[in-house]
Amino acid sequence: MKKAKVYYDEKLAGYLEKTDSGYRFLYDNSYIKEPGAKPVSLTLPISIYPYNSNILFPFFDGLIPEGWLLNIAKEYWNFKSNDRFELLATLCRDTIGAVTVIGEEEENE
Repeated sequence: MKKAKVYYDEKLAGYLEKTDSGYRFLYDNSYIKEPGAKPVSLTLPISIYPYNSNILFPFFDGLIPEGWLLNIAKEYWNFKSNDRFELLATLCRDTIGAVTVIGEEEENE
């Protein structure tokens, strides 16, 4: 899985992609134009330009469960690696906050 959709309060806010050189986040054009649209994170203000990073953006990395909860999730979904993007796209469909991340493959199911 290399792409995921990012939702804010159940509205499509943008797209997160794993690239050969790192990661890229881009806000959806329709979301940007909505009155009162909020950034998914204070570290990723709304912009028409993409954000690029060599590592998974700390905001998104922080959504991934930790400790015993992460271990249970890894066992349940049989993860074969510690790929943070794969963990994010699989495990962050139902987060506590307003942001939800849905992997491209998951959405097609």
